[in-house]
This record gives sequence, structure tokens and C-alpha cells, in this order.
Amino acid sequence: MERRNWIKPEEIEARSMEIIESEMPEGDWTDGERAVVKRCIHTSADFEYAQNLWFSPGAVEQALAVLGSGQGFTIVTDTNMAAAGVNKAALAKLGGTVRCFMAEEDVAREAKERGVTRATVSMEHAARLSGPVIFAIGNAPTALIRLHQMMSEGTLCPAFVIGAPVGFVNVVESKELFCTGAVPCIIARGRKGGSNIAAAICNALMYRLTR
Repeated sequence: MERRNWIKPEEIEARSMEIIESEMPEGDWTDGERAVVKRCIHTSADFEYAQNLWFSPGAVEQALAVLGSGQGFTIVTDTNMAAAGVNKAALAKLGGTVRCFMAEEDVAREAKERGVTRATVSMEHAARLSGPVIFAIGNAPTALIRLHQMMSEGTLCPAFVIGAPVGFVNVVESKELFCTGAVPCIIARGRKGGSNIAAAICNALMYRLTR
């Protein structure tokens, strides 16, 4: 059997980032923004994230201020997959927690009774949390829509929003709601995104403070 000089496990990420850096298109990102873009490409092997990631002015710096505040922030996701993808070691170093309400029985029951999505109800439950809350949405556009509604009603003030739902119905429109608003955010514009991208953005931000 032919022997190959396989990359050692501990070297894979560094080598991957070198390849990404060598193939990155030109852009006017800040160092923090570039780190987020690279992490999303690393997660997806999709260089289109170099074009479709949108950052509100000063977004990375504002996110880092929340993550590094020591105030016990919470990251709320709209899927258990995204919650699982958030790096727990980095989260622990920063004193944060991650929550997903989607699988809770009372959320499912309320959603069925009201005829709305569980994502909608999950966002309402998340609004009751104390302390700074970062919303990392990678699947459900209805989560972003309800977030925006509650912000307009004055019943919710997120510390930060990551908007990366994937799909075809209401996806693009739900993301664009935040591209013209005041809340600091990072948005994966267009149809692309996913739970892995939402988690990757969270990790890229946390790694700025923990690595």
C-alpha cells in the first residue's frame, strides 16, 4: 500500500487556513471581519462567504465588547446543531452559556396552540433571559422575523444578532430586515447559511479573545 505524507491532525486547521488565505479574494475587511470570513469558509469550503457576509459598522468590535464584558452573556441559537457547534472551551473561558429552546416541550405545545413556528416561540422565551443575549440564527427565518418584531415593539433589545438562515422562503427577506436596522449584526446575505455557519461566526468571534 502506498504511503502518503498525510497532514498531522494538529496541523490540519493551520494548513487549511493557509490555503484559504492564499485563495481569498481581495476585500476591505478589518482584521476581525477577515477572521470571521475565513472561519465561515473553513467550515463550508465555500468562498462565496467572502462576498455575502455583511457586517454592520463596528460589528466585530461590538460583539467582542459583549463577549469580553464578564457579564455572563448567553448565546441563543435556533437549532441544537448550532448550539452543539459553539466551542464550549472558548465559551467557558469567557463565562458565557448557550441555549436553544426549540426542543422544549412547552415551546412545542405553545407553538401548536397558536399556529406559529417553534422558532417564533423560542425567540419569545429567549427574550425573558437576563443579561446580554447574542442571537445566532442559522435555520429559521421566522426566528429573525419575530426578533425584529419584538425589537420594533420595544420588548427585546439584543446585544448582537448573527443572521444566517438557509433556504428559499422568507430567508433573504428576513436577513435584510437587519441590514437596515440599528442592532449590531453579522448577516449572511442571500440564500446561503446554516447552523454550521451561525456557530462558525460565534466561534470566530470568541477565538479573537481566547486564542
